[in-house]
Amino acid sequence: MHTDAVHQSQFVLLNNSSTPVLSRLSFHVDEPYAVTVSFRTERGRWVEWTFARELLATGLTDPAGLGDVRVRPDLSEDEAMLTLEIESPDGYASFELEREDVESFLDSTCELVPLGSESEYFDIDALIEEISNV
Repeated sequence: MHTDAVHQSQFVLLNNSSTPVLSRLSFHVDEPYAVTVSFRTERGRWVEWTFARELLATGLTDPAGLGDVRVRPDLSEDEAMLTLEIESPDGYASFELEREDVESFLDSTCELVPLGSESEYFDIDALIEEISNV
């Protein structure tokens, strides 16, 4: 069976809370440069953030990101965890992700689109057509 997407759900900790939040990492071949992380809110709705897959991969070993999304190893407290920080005009949130879950997710995305070969899977003509028809 051939798939063109990867989805992985896990529970994460928000702002050092002891109550986990359901999250989902997603990757689609037709958007090979990006990953989406979604968090389930109290009302059962999902909040989504899309950012560079490369940022997530770099964040496994080194701090990555300068803008609204930052990923870094949590070496000060637990090597098995990563910290994902998200900031917007509406607020700030810090999530703890299990490194093993993120590594597994990235491995699955690389089976579909190896890092560095995204341009081979990206249809620029379709993107231009989509934004031209707005």
